[in-house]
Amino acid sequence: MEPKIMIILGSASDFNVAEKSINILEILGISYDVRVASAHRTHEKVKKIVEESAANGVEVFIGIAGLSAHLPGIIAANTHKPVVGVPVSVKLGGIDALFATVQMPVGAPVATVGIDRGENGAILAAQIIGIYDVHVRTKLSKMRKEFFFKINKDEEVIAKKLTGKHYSRHSFEIDELEGSNEYNLDDYDDPNYPDVAVISGSYSDIHVAQKTTRLLDKIGIIYDTAVISPIRQPKNFESYMEATKSVKLYIAISGLSAHVTGAVVAFTEKPVIGVPCGKKLDGIDALLSMVNMPPGVPVATTGIDSGANAALIALEMLSLGDFNIKHELLQFKGNMVC
Repeated sequence: MEPKIMIILGSASDFNVAEKSINILEILGISYDVRVASAHRTHEKVKKIVEESAANGVEVFIGIAGLSAHLPGIIAANTHKPVVGVPVSVKLGGIDALFATVQMPVGAPVATVGIDRGENGAILAAQIIGIYDVHVRTKLSKMRKEFFFKINKDEEVIAKKLTGKHYSRHSFEIDELEGSNEYNLDDYDDPNYPDVAVISGSYSDIHVAQKTTRLLDKIGIIYDTAVISPIRQPKNFESYMEATKSVKLYIAISGLSAHVTGAVVAFTEKPVIGVPCGKKLDGIDALLSMVNMPPGVPVATTGIDSGANAALIALEMLSLGDFNIKHELLQFKGNMVC
């Protein structure tokens, strides 16, 4: 069986993070391979692994590296397939690796997850494959529900430890996770339905969203756009997520504490690409809020204000099951001038 996912480690010392990815892929039953190759010390080996793997059926790459962490970027430079980057905490709490992984120039995007979040890297890779694989989508949905039940069990454990005389427990009836995250396969395969939903958290984010939509327009991708805040317009936000639940993926664009991406992943099991906007603190607040998601709900984060790379990641994801998009993507990348 040829692997669908290729995991490349910058160093054998990163294996503890890779194990988190491996455990998820084993649960989901997705074939994978693992290699060790350094972007700096074995550059040609990285290139050979990427080119041969892409030619032999690998659909998604996961690059795991610490320190200056150029590995995911070198992978992205040598393939049109989606690249998921997992920065590793070696020094500086992993911030150095995070910045090196996520802040890629236009043309070679890396869908970055949180520091040491190997499990989220694998879940994101599975979500990407799941765009065109209903079997994978079904297994991901089951895993999502297991995360839900785990949180409920954690609450029960804590409740048993609360013995204060003024503690009063109120019972809530909470239905199992169902309905809002289910895939409607008839809508999902409707050629007239948007492939992508682009959500901006504020009108001040539109200039970044326009970088995304201009490229989607150029390739001919059907998309929907909205400016809506889950904080200021929670009911409208929920209604919008319900109305767009049959898109293939979401792109969420937000600054400050960047709650938009977190709200989107709470309502969907499909890939969510996040673009942090530089409003305050040069966008570092938005970046950290967006990328460091808890296990089970990854956000494929791009660099600050990098709306074009968000569109390119979306195109890479969609091209796995659409030859026309693949052709347009390769042509666009081939015509890029640095």
